[in-house]
Amino acid sequence: MKKILIPIAIILVVVFAIYKMTVGFNNSAVVLEEDAKTSWSNVESAYQRRADLIPNLVNTVKGYAAHEKETLEGVIKARSEATKTTIDASKLTAANMAQFQKAQQGLTGALSRLLVTVEKYPDLKANKNFLELQSQLEGTENRINVSRNRFNAVVNTYNKHIKTFPNSVMAGWFSFSEMARFKADEASKNAPKVEF
Repeated sequence: MKKILIPIAIILVVVFAIYKMTVGFNNSAVVLEEDAKTSWSNVESAYQRRADLIPNLVNTVKGYAAHEKETLEGVIKARSEATKTTIDASKLTAANMAQFQKAQQGLTGALSRLLVTVEKYPDLKANKNFLELQSQLEGTENRINVSRNRFNAVVNTYNKHIKTFPNSVMAGWFSFSEMARFKADEASKNAPKVEF
């Protein structure tokens, strides 16, 4: 009887250890994946804050620079395109991230053109509302950068968790896959050319 109980006990201990390891991996991966999704939501929230500031900025500029209609319409159109492009947090693929970034780059370019246009209007540059909106926009750009960096850090932790052995084996069993990191647009690698 003892000869049978010892192998059964060993098998039960091994099965229990495998179960605990598997459950531990799965729970950790779920937590890390959800953290990454939440972090992505924070990135989108920062971009939304920027999009929400734009109508006020455009209206303030419109009062001073009414004949800059083309520039103002470009900002409004770019804002519309940027807010249409969102990514479901469960589908953070490199292709989806690139599409999102492209829409945001269009808005960034339109805002840059608007702020260059503003240089022609000294009264506008001294306007309290414009200065406050410009300050908020600069702060929002910083928030966007911080959110993107935090997102990349959380995704890095998640990706390392599911790619290290033996977790990589279990990641396949539970359908956990690598998440894409936020990458800078290729055009942003070159310093902008400034001409006066």
